[in-house]
Amino acid sequence: MKTAMQELLDELKEYQLEFNIPIEVIDMCESQLNAEKEQIMDAYCDGAKGGANGTKGQHENGWVSIQMRNKYYNQTYNQNK
Repeated sequence: MKTAMQELLDELKEYQLEFNIPIEVIDMCESQLNAEKEQIMDAYCDGAKGGANGTKGQHENGWVSIQMRNKYYNQTYNQNK
């Protein structure tokens, strides 16, 4: 599965030369893709914070480690698919 931003970026890269799309537009979309990735991972952590155990004993990302955030994103939205 790809996010809408990943699909847009792929298409921009595919048609860059054909439609003279400036590299700055591609760079801006890559920056937005990184922001989208952070939002997705934050939402994943927010789901863990709202679990049945409340917030007792949880760190800032709920029960989710940074490695699990990244694993979730990569498994769900692998950019190479």
